[in-house]
Amino acid sequence: MTAIEELTFDDQGLIPAIVQDQATKEVLTLAYMNKESLEKTLETRETWFYSRSRQELWHKGATSGNTQRVTDVRFDCDQDALVVLVEPAGPACHTGAVSCFSKSMLQKAPAANRFAVIEELERLLAEREQTMPEGSYTTYLFEEGIDKILKKVGEEASEIIIAAKNGDKQELVWESADFLYHWLVLLQEQKLSVDDVLKRLEERHSGKKGV
Repeated sequence: MTAIEELTFDDQGLIPAIVQDQATKEVLTLAYMNKESLEKTLETRETWFYSRSRQELWHKGATSGNTQRVTDVRFDCDQDALVVLVEPAGPACHTGAVSCFSKSMLQKAPAANRFAVIEELERLLAEREQTMPEGSYTTYLFEEGIDKILKKVGEEASEIIIAAKNGDKQELVWESADFLYHWLVLLQEQKLSVDDVLKRLEERHSGKKGV
């Protein structure tokens, strides 16, 4: 382990911090930290930065709710730059984009995050469980409880099998989308996240076990 005192800060007392999604490995943003914000980041396990324009510390998500839970803080070989691995609770960019790096100099259109809809749906389901809006199908599922949710997961899984057996690709896509939705509802009800599943997949892949 390296103490904060061993890191190299610039003349303004700052060090660049690259924030990266723990699960997808997508680079979310580049910000700066001073010793105090780094200390707060390590202490609270949420990202704190130093605003060069406002000349003050800021807690990511303090007003938007889009916090970033820190899973690791790494430093480079020169100890003058950081990579902060996080589990984001919402978009990293103030524009509402998942990542601040959404524009390309080489591609005509920026590569889209193909998992963005799952991330957004996961956040929406968590919100629905908290607010339980009247007339929402998701509210209905949460009110009915685990047995109803499991029944729907089973039904959608069966529909996937039937669609595939019949060679109906459009129906397979449709039923797969239904299954994913109900699977996400199940994870939320069980207080698990997609990241928990991805972490397990990553562990399996890194060990090449059963692949």
